Amino acid sequence: MLGVIGGTGLYRMEALTDVQKRRVETPFGAPSAEVTLGVFEGNPVAFLPRHGLHHQFLPSEINYRANIWALKSLGVKRIMSVSAVGSLNAAIRPGDLAIPNQYLDWTSGQRRPTFFGEGVVAHISSSQPTCDLLSQLVCKAAAEVKIQIHSNKTYVCVEGPRLGTRAESFFFKNNGCDLVGMTNVPEVFLALEAQIAYCTLAVVTDYDCWLEDPKEHVSVDKVMALYMNSIEKVQMVLKRVFVKPFDEEKSESRRSLQGALVTQTIPEDKSEMVRVLKL
Repeated sequence: MLGVIGGTGLYRMEALTDVQKRRVETPFGAPSAEVTLGVFEGNPVAFLPRHGLHHQFLPSEINYRANIWALKSLGVKRIMSVSAVGSLNAAIRPGDLAIPNQYLDWTSGQRRPTFFGEGVVAHISSSQPTCDLLSQLVCKAAAEVKIQIHSNKTYVCVEGPRLGTRAESFFFKNNGCDLVGMTNVPEVFLALEAQIAYCTLAVVTDYDCWLEDPKEHVSVDKVMALYMNSIEKVQMVLKRVFVKPFDEEKSESRRSLQGALVTQTIPEDKSEMVRVLKL
């Protein structure tokens, strides 16, 4: 099953039929909202709004573990994440779509970054945190509807909720980052721990604040206006992704726990968690 995590401005998937809501209990608390289960042209889809139905959760307040666990427990083996981002690269313009394949974690420790701990030690390899096969499929889907996507970009995740300073913007820009956002970490790494193929479809809403012209600097009203104008493009790409065949078992993400578990004897109260993550 394909899971979609909706970001700013994407709180529902209108294209789905046979829709039902599912409240999912997890060992990590409640997810951001009920999961919407539906069908698009015969293909099952699970949708979850990252910030809640009313955008009530700050990036650092999102229960990322519960969100990923909820989707995993429903049978999701690949996730499309939709996120608003700022651009640190002049060639990636506001209104464009981009796919990051590398991440820099610049959060400040407020978010629970792993399913493991408290008796179970595991160290996944995150040298390739996203699924290359899923990214390629998204690029093909975009090409079919004549939408350009910038692929293989580096996303720096900041804590928020404030928007960044110019010094921060220049620092990230000058150190190889292309995109800046607040929500893909630890989401991408939790998906990897859960052996779920993950890809972000990033909507570029602004140039952050590294340009000289203050009129070009990021603001919430600009982000929301441009993001909402880009939703149609996002929906077009997602609809093509929904119907494209994809063999999840060919994704390297589906084997991320092989050799990663260090603990020899799993405590009884953690055995079910480990079992589900390995599915």
